[in-house]
Amino acid sequence: MLYRKYRPVKFSEVEGQEHIVQTLRGSLISGNVGHAYLFCGPRGTGKTTLARLFAKALNCEKLKPGAISGSSPEPCNLCSSCQEIGEGRSLDLIEIDAASNRGIDEIRNIKESARVASSGSRYKIFIVDEVHMLTQAAFNALLKTLEEPPPHIVFILATTEPHKLPETILSRVQRFDFKKLNSEIIKRKLTRIAKAENISIDDEAVNSIIQDAGGSLRDAESILTKLISYAGATITADLASEVLGIVPLITHEKLLSTLISKDTKKALDIIKDLHESGINLENFIAQFLRYLRKILIDLIEKSAASEQKGMDPAKIVSIIQTVTKAKNDLASSPIPQLPLELAIIEITKNETK
Repeated sequence: MLYRKYRPVKFSEVEGQEHIVQTLRGSLISGNVGHAYLFCGPRGTGKTTLARLFAKALNCEKLKPGAISGSSPEPCNLCSSCQEIGEGRSLDLIEIDAASNRGIDEIRNIKESARVASSGSRYKIFIVDEVHMLTQAAFNALLKTLEEPPPHIVFILATTEPHKLPETILSRVQRFDFKKLNSEIIKRKLTRIAKAENISIDDEAVNSIIQDAGGSLRDAESILTKLISYAGATITADLASEVLGIVPLITHEKLLSTLISKDTKKALDIIKDLHESGINLENFIAQFLRYLRKILIDLIEKSAASEQKGMDPAKIVSIIQTVTKAKNDLASSPIPQLPLELAIIEITKNETK
């Protein structure tokens, strides 16, 4: 997988989280290393990657927190500690996936391990991914360790849902909020990977990947892997659209036109054709909402390209609200197309042609 092959091995390679990198580097320079950190934010934004990098730097034999020269310390990636962590065989870096190890027994094992000195490293480091999945009993057990942590222990907790963590845990960690990566950052990374892999890829295909990934660099890299497996060394915009199930712009334009003109039958026929052609309707709705958002912004800015008869911001807002409700209802619907069909009828019900 490309996301593993091109995972950052230095702080300077981390994309889009400079505010967090700078703070972690600062703690290395000052020697003010906390006993517990919380990395939270959307999936695929670098939480686990940066946790491993920080762990590597904390135990790097060439770096000593509090006695570092320079303003941009990096793990050397050459010493035995760096190599062991990089290869996933360090005895002093323990990673736990709380999604599948969420009970009190797992936390008790962590507590027992924390009492034992490291096997030669500066710190024994625990990375707990998806920490919000722990049971209440497990949180209570973890809290006792966080209240009186041994001096050689560092916890790095990672989660996509920090609001599910007890306040007693949140009050004992240094919190870092990761943000979704913008399109330019993801595009730069994908282009760099494609060049390194000798892959020819259209700009429009890259944009399709970015749109599908929704701000997750890891997802974007996984999608690129999928496209390379399917297409080989040349990835065109048409091929990317076919593989990713991206509906052509003209279909979005036709659907909006039928909604504006209150043509219920034509609008329902468009949805029927999409469903019968195997298009994932949840993905389509997300694409349609992005299209509607662009139309709305253009209308508000009075762009000439969007000044179409019968279109006004209030009408587009109403359509967006109704279609958004359909997207939310999709997961519980026994008939995939039903929520969208009901949304169309609701939008067009006042004046059906």
